[in-house]
Amino acid sequence: MHNQDCNFTPLKHKLKEQLSDITGHLQQVIVNLDQDGSCLLGELDSIRTKFMEAESISSTYYLNCFLFPFTSKYQEIAKSVYHLSQKNLGALIVIQREDGLDSLITPGIPLSAEITSPLLESIFVPGSPLHDGAVLVRKDMIISAANVLPLTAKTYGDRKLGTRHRAAIGLSEISDALVLVVSEETGRTSFCMEGTLYPLSISSP
Repeated sequence: MHNQDCNFTPLKHKLKEQLSDITGHLQQVIVNLDQDGSCLLGELDSIRTKFMEAESISSTYYLNCFLFPFTSKYQEIAKSVYHLSQKNLGALIVIQREDGLDSLITPGIPLSAEITSPLLESIFVPGSPLHDGAVLVRKDMIISAANVLPLTAKTYGDRKLGTRHRAAIGLSEISDALVLVVSEETGRTSFCMEGTLYPLSISSP
């Protein structure tokens, strides 16, 4: 993943700090190997957690990089995803990039509304007539809601993926769209590109 026009300095600094912390922790673990009676299981588990946090920071950095050439409303989108995650409200948001998507999705309800965080969040409130399906974003506009996406045919062993995640993977396998997912069960967020899901950690706006 690379975007030479991308410059989100605070996130980059945060990622550097996290990786430096991991490096120091690993060096301490190596030193501790020479000490009799030292149990490293807890240390290794802590390092694994730090790596997961670094992956989430990295995914947030790249998500912003991938979004900003295609919509100036990426901060509004990120804010809505954070709020939806905090409330465990499932969501599926498609950001159109270069590829046209009209022939790849089953169209839902046209909206043609400018993106705002409150509007995006209201769409996914249970009971809303639009909350099932995906929101389609093109540039700075919510084009439509309740769209149906193609599901991936991939299997992931014992890992069970919900319909939203399978839909996100399915569309990103056949287009360059970026798809954001909020899990209704866990509130965890992720984004999907080129058929791959990446964990996403969005801090409080």
